[in-house]
Amino acid sequence: MCGIVGYVGQEQASPILLDGLRRLEYRGYDSAGVAVYDGQGGIRVVKAKGRLQVLSDLTQEGTALPGTIGLGHTRWATHGEPSDVNSHPHMSQRGKFAVVHNGIIENYMELREFLENQGVTFASQTDTEVVAQLLEYCYNGDLMATVQKVLHRIRGAYALGILCRDQPDVLVAVRKDSPLILGLGEGFNLLASDVTALIRYTRDVVYMDDNEIALLSTAGVQVFDAYLQPVDKEPQRVDWEISAAEKGGYEHFMFKEIMEQPKAFRDTVFPRIVNNRVVLEDLSLTPEEVRDIDHIVIIACGSSYHVGMVSKYILEKLLRKPVEVALASEFRYSDPFVTERTLCIVISQSGETIDTLAAMREAKRLGAKVLAIVNVVGSTIAREADHVLYTWAGPEIAVATTKAYSTQLAVMYLVGLYFADLMGRIDSNTYDAIVCELLRIPSKMESILENKEHIQYFASIYFNHDSIFFIGRNIDYAIGLEGSLKLKEISYIHSEAYAAGELKHGTISLVEDGTLVVALASYGQLFEKLMSNVVEVKSRGADVLGLTTQRLKESMEKTVDATMAVPDTHPMLLPSLDVIPMQLFAYYVALMRGCDIDKPRNLAKSVTVE
Repeated sequence: MCGIVGYVGQEQASPILLDGLRRLEYRGYDSAGVAVYDGQGGIRVVKAKGRLQVLSDLTQEGTALPGTIGLGHTRWATHGEPSDVNSHPHMSQRGKFAVVHNGIIENYMELREFLENQGVTFASQTDTEVVAQLLEYCYNGDLMATVQKVLHRIRGAYALGILCRDQPDVLVAVRKDSPLILGLGEGFNLLASDVTALIRYTRDVVYMDDNEIALLSTAGVQVFDAYLQPVDKEPQRVDWEISAAEKGGYEHFMFKEIMEQPKAFRDTVFPRIVNNRVVLEDLSLTPEEVRDIDHIVIIACGSSYHVGMVSKYILEKLLRKPVEVALASEFRYSDPFVTERTLCIVISQSGETIDTLAAMREAKRLGAKVLAIVNVVGSTIAREADHVLYTWAGPEIAVATTKAYSTQLAVMYLVGLYFADLMGRIDSNTYDAIVCELLRIPSKMESILENKEHIQYFASIYFNHDSIFFIGRNIDYAIGLEGSLKLKEISYIHSEAYAAGELKHGTISLVEDGTLVVALASYGQLFEKLMSNVVEVKSRGADVLGLTTQRLKESMEKTVDATMAVPDTHPMLLPSLDVIPMQLFAYYVALMRGCDIDKPRNLAKSVTVE
């Protein structure tokens, strides 16, 4: 969740650190800080609660903090309230070590008590300060041996950046269950929690693995395992342009990424359809392994979980195999039933989500095959999965996902068609019809986006509601889950999604005069049943905003107060169109409520702590 940047080279470090932190602002944070070796025998630290601009002003854009080696950090509070003191970097008592940290030290209270009994005085409430103080306590002049000793004493998940006053020409980087990337340059090197912080300076990166320790200097980068044995790491080339991580004239990253969805969908799908056949050359599952699958478990969190909910309906219809959707945070604690014939599909935008990673490892331990669907090449989930398919969405900066959701769903369509064909579960006419419509989805997305002002108008009518309910059936219910999440994430309106058939089992007691209900009824087979539910909430005073297809729009308008419509397509593909009005509605509502759309409160882009 936190952002980490480190630099060692010949240039002034502070401006580079601040620039890197700006590119990590999308991850979410409540405070920021930098630590720089001043060249005169000391480490200077400046940190501040609030936006990065506060820190930038305090350091005069970094010019007031000279030095050519340093660390920067943006923090979301976990241990200790947001404050200047609890911000990172944290210093040891005598100023020998500065540390930045992403993750949680699980045994920090035990270590803190031990150190306090040794006379160490703590300045903050954080778990991270324990690492800085323990480094100083264990230090014997050998930096790497000291780091190794400390790592043997701490438990938890962590990415660490370490600066030592006695060895001010090197940075130490450590990774366990939290992402950390090394950037390779000529006469300089960097570390960061995300490649977006590095891309302006280098395209050559090394992805650290768990329990690795790296030593960075102007001369180069060395990586070691937990026993301090050298590890050969193959550098990888980042191939996307820096402009892809900039707003490009849009007011918000979220709006830019909504508008990018047709292109992202094309980039993900079109190269994988050859002569009207789905071709997954990057999928290493053999046809025999696909046919042997008897059970599928989709594991994910947040919006990726909602992709899984849509995919359950699609895969069960196409494959006639049981599909379970599991929240990653619950999967490994539920004594899951998987076997060697189970395929676990793990979905994660970042490829670093800690709960999803842990669930994937548990699935592998139990013998299941694991297919990962991720956006970030070289991410931990991508490296550890048995098989991987990339979404090719490009960088997504806004905390509230849009194009990552759409491209994950696109990959699931491809997987469903590919598996159904290999299993002999789909006839040629149905296959051809779906593929034909799949190729038309981007242009239909564009037609929705061209008429976004209609959705903006509806947002202007309904933005002042304090509680909103989404109802739907089948895939409409699954899309309602994502529409509700988008709204609550960025507008802070209480919002819930329900399967419409469950209204009478308690939910309808919450509907009263003026309640806004968003009714999703694009799935034609269940249109009449959904409209019966609409009549029920209307009779209790609800205002109803409907979402349906152009074919059903006229029928829906007879009952609801306002209607949004998407182009007609194959029923299986409707979620890719339905989600766009939901995203736009959430965006415009948040805009009208004056919310910080790209950096919603208390949220982070990549959740790397439990």
